[in-house]
Amino acid sequence: MPESLTLADKLLRLPRSPGVYLFKDAQGVIIYIGKAKVLRNRVRSYFQSPVGKDFKTRRMVPKIADLDWIVMGSEVEALMAEQDLVRHHQPKYNLLLKDDKSYPYIKITKEPYPQVLLTRNVVPDGGRYLGPYTDVKRLRETLQVLHKIFPIRTCTYHITRETIRAKKHKVCLDYHIKRCLGPCEGLQSETDYRTMVDQVVAFLQGRSGEIIAQLTVAMKQAADELRFEDAARLRDQFQVTQHYAARQPVLSHDAADRDVLAIDVASSYGVGVVLRVRKGKLIGKESFNLTIGDPQEQVENFYGFLKQYYNQTDFIPPEILVQEPAADFPEVGSWLSEKAERKVRLRHPVRGEKVRLLGMARRNATLMLNEIKLKKVRRREMVPSAVERLQEDLGLEVSPRRIEGFDNSNIQGTHPVSSMVCFVDGKPKKREYRKYHIKTVTGADDFASIYEVVSRRYRRVLDEPEGPGLPDLVLIDGGKGQLTMAKAALNDLGLSYLPVIGLAKRLEEVYRPGHAEPFNIPKHSPGLSLLRRIRDEAHRFAITFHRQQRTKAMTTSVLDDIPGIGPQRLKAIWKVFSSLEELANTEATEISERAKLPVAVAEAVRERAKSVGAKG
Repeated sequence: MPESLTLADKLLRLPRSPGVYLFKDAQGVIIYIGKAKVLRNRVRSYFQSPVGKDFKTRRMVPKIADLDWIVMGSEVEALMAEQDLVRHHQPKYNLLLKDDKSYPYIKITKEPYPQVLLTRNVVPDGGRYLGPYTDVKRLRETLQVLHKIFPIRTCTYHITRETIRAKKHKVCLDYHIKRCLGPCEGLQSETDYRTMVDQVVAFLQGRSGEIIAQLTVAMKQAADELRFEDAARLRDQFQVTQHYAARQPVLSHDAADRDVLAIDVASSYGVGVVLRVRKGKLIGKESFNLTIGDPQEQVENFYGFLKQYYNQTDFIPPEILVQEPAADFPEVGSWLSEKAERKVRLRHPVRGEKVRLLGMARRNATLMLNEIKLKKVRRREMVPSAVERLQEDLGLEVSPRRIEGFDNSNIQGTHPVSSMVCFVDGKPKKREYRKYHIKTVTGADDFASIYEVVSRRYRRVLDEPEGPGLPDLVLIDGGKGQLTMAKAALNDLGLSYLPVIGLAKRLEEVYRPGHAEPFNIPKHSPGLSLLRRIRDEAHRFAITFHRQQRTKAMTTSVLDDIPGIGPQRLKAIWKVFSSLEELANTEATEISERAKLPVAVAEAVRERAKSVGAKG
């Protein structure tokens, strides 16, 4: 499709076919991906009257600057492509599984004697991946039980018939303690090993009853053939399997295999829950954090979760209980059936035991969502111990979560500047740092400079009601004199209630207004350490700013009186040269070429730089 086509042109060219559409913003970033039975009808519907449209659509449509589409053979194919594209591009307005790349899987490698291992990297290497799992602790416990039941090898050898014939590998300790049957030396046939791997898959999919039945038959056969050591090993596996199966609660009496899905959302986030029920028993509960585009779009959010979950798992049972009915039930069911290679039914129950199962999944989603909300509140309310200790040390009524610190810098009154740094919850918030040129003070008057900069800072804060607001504590780098002037500035602004202290450098003494003697804070207090950090950061920021001003003043005044040098040429020089020394050591022709100056002017600049360097 020609790139010169406008959005309006593309809307006219939309085909009457099933497919996937991609909305892009002005920067070309994909912001939403959807599928449609008829692309022309679905895509054009977004750009019709906003009346009755959901919140997400009203917010998204003004940001659409371009669109693209992919024609598919059917709506089921479109649904499959949609999920792959969503997972790859992570569009802003689609529901997304957060951190889905980090979920663990159990991998069965593609080898004659496969390994069974835990991985977080899903790659198209022919291996089989079971998952994803979200309860990592339970997953590790399951793997431990699995290795007790099945003597699956734990080595990483690539075992083939050739390596066995060449006797390339030797049995390890696992063989001698009956945790492995020695396939590396050909002591276990490939057929027997693969049968055991199939049993592992059945075990992980909750078909523990099959395993118990098989172990019972094998145990009896071993005893009948007087292979008592094998019978004892099979008995131990039987007992472990039976104990593990007994721990799985019975959720339904029909002994069916089904998944139960539910979500709960709040604002821009949510939780999706999957209860995996096999033979009527709960074999696993997985929960997923979700990023939500529009919390009011309950049906779209639910099916976004369902499609993303089943797009990355092989655990698809014959029946799935869903929280929301939907118009595209048949298409989603067809997609799942095609993926599972057998019939998969979606059901939205309205009565009976299945409603109870769905209610259980919903309650789990709500409980986990409430935990997330509580964590967010606690995170906002959490006060670091150093801040709490500082409140105690200073006897403040309010915890000093926002502290602003000031310092001055000048050399014999030249280029006087001040700095303000901001710490929130004990951490620097650098985007709120401020630099000040001292405007009303002549010479090296540290006290008057503090009065000026504190006045300017908080007059500005008072004039900006939408700004960050007033701090919980003001810290002045200095002793009683500087503190007195800062307090006077606050009083003159009507901010006499704002706590302010001074921290003197010499003895790390803390001064408070109206007290002649320093305040006694233990030298090892975390609160005092925090004050030192803020004071040192204000000092560093002020010194750095002062050096910049000195360097700028020196370099500008050296060259600005050369004939032919104006503001634009001066700017061009300092854009490509970093110092007078570099100018002095560069040929005039190169200066002329790099700074776009006449050769005569470049020669004068070089000579001036050399003469200043010789004087220095």
